[in-house]
Amino acid sequence: MALRRSARGLPRLFQQWQASAGAANASLSNPAMDAFGTKPEERTALPFWGLFRGMSNSPVVVSSPTVAALKNPTNVITYDHSNHDRFTPGDPSKRAFTYFVLTGGRFLYASAIRLAVLKFILSMTASKDVLAMASLEVDTSNIEVGQTITVKWRGKPVFIRRRETSDIEKANDVDMSSLRDPETDLDRAPQPEWLVVVGVCTHLGCVPIANAGDYNGWFCPCHGSHYDTSGRIRKGPAPYNLEVPEYKFIDESTLVVG
Repeated sequence: MALRRSARGLPRLFQQWQASAGAANASLSNPAMDAFGTKPEERTALPFWGLFRGMSNSPVVVSSPTVAALKNPTNVITYDHSNHDRFTPGDPSKRAFTYFVLTGGRFLYASAIRLAVLKFILSMTASKDVLAMASLEVDTSNIEVGQTITVKWRGKPVFIRRRETSDIEKANDVDMSSLRDPETDLDRAPQPEWLVVVGVCTHLGCVPIANAGDYNGWFCPCHGSHYDTSGRIRKGPAPYNLEVPEYKFIDESTLVVG
């Protein structure tokens, strides 16, 4: 009985096979159709087992990978490594350590250069003892009228003279054309009572004697230079007047030199 039923179904199977072969021939003549009479973009196919009796012979739609992934979710994730390399976890090349060592070395080099530059610049500035000698405060309350005192400022003697009225008058009565280094007494002594000069002869650097000479100012016994009561050269080989340093009175009895 079973053999009889199988034999009866052979003609029908043969007809279906002929229909499939005809559709394939039609696709060869029409590129827009596939072997099953559908367009290629529809991506359909007739399964082989659909030719058998009892199974569906309808076309199966072959979807894109994205659609397939959405329809068949899974926790297994695979990657396509065909166009790039996948690195293993870790840093086999020690690149981070190399960068750290190079950066640390450069930081140390920069710090050393900065320290050397600062040391060089600071070495050119004055030390604390030199800065302390840059200015000198003198108490003038104990200086009598007509008296001259000598103080040391920056390694040089400085004469501070409290002049009498007669000394001021003599200094102002001088003919300026007769002076070798013309300067008025007011320019040298803004406060006429006080005269401050550096006690170094402008000839060869000797120290003149106060209240001496032909003009009762200063006299250098080394080569015979005479200075008046304003410290101006009047006689002898000295070419210039005694130098007037920078000074000021911060109050009535305190004089700051420098």
